Amino acid sequence: MLHIACDIHTHTIFSRHAYSTLEENVRAAAELRCELLGITDHFSAMMHPESAAGVDLRDYQHFLNFEVWPEVCHGVRLMHGCEADIVDLDGNLYGWDMPLERGLGGPVAGPTETLQQVVFRDCDYVIASVHSHPWAEGASREQLTRMYLRALEHPKVLILGHVGRTGLDFDIDAVAKRARELGKLIEINESSLYGRQDSTSRCTEIARRCKAAGCMLATGSDAHISYDVARLDRSRQMLEEIGYPARLVATRDAETFLRALERALPTAR
Repeated sequence: MLHIACDIHTHTIFSRHAYSTLEENVRAAAELRCELLGITDHFSAMMHPESAAGVDLRDYQHFLNFEVWPEVCHGVRLMHGCEADIVDLDGNLYGWDMPLERGLGGPVAGPTETLQQVVFRDCDYVIASVHSHPWAEGASREQLTRMYLRALEHPKVLILGHVGRTGLDFDIDAVAKRARELGKLIEINESSLYGRQDSTSRCTEIARRCKAAGCMLATGSDAHISYDVARLDRSRQMLEEIGYPARLVATRDAETFLRALERALPTAR
């Protein structure tokens, strides 16, 4: 049986439409003997409505206090991350063009950083995902492929999230090849394999193409409640059925994932 001991894609109540706390997620991971847990709350427009007053850092301060987390809790290694939305065909990620108008202490005066720069600074890694995508309507396969390639090249992005359920047609061979070159990861997303025949088939085909390219995969539950944390049975079964090499599964154990992270993002942490 393929061993998977990491869940690198989970959400807490700070994602607003998720239901569990950090503590609840960690305890759930520990019960299933998960070695490493990534908390990757959403960083996207779905979180906070736009304001005429501009970006208010107080809405995002849960990304700014990671230093209070223990490195290991209940025997589980904790990783700080976020799931950032890809927001355009250039592969830009949420917050890239949003200068901070207000910090934690009041209005920002003079030159300022973008919201993305501030939020990404203390993240161990970023998952780049497509959710709502009206901006991609009518886009060509070449444009969508370029979008994913550009997102992969961001110095904080380690993983492309749930690429099998967006319905977007892109060149997976080109993306997997570039991920391999950069040492970055394509996610097999557990929630995409539940009751979604179209995305299940697409995820399986993506995994086959990644296998052919020699690209490493990551597995993530995409849990929005603690009961789903570290439950990766469908991902494991699918990867076993297609004979995915264990050496190319970055989430098989904590040591392998941490090595992949260090290779791909050596200066990002």
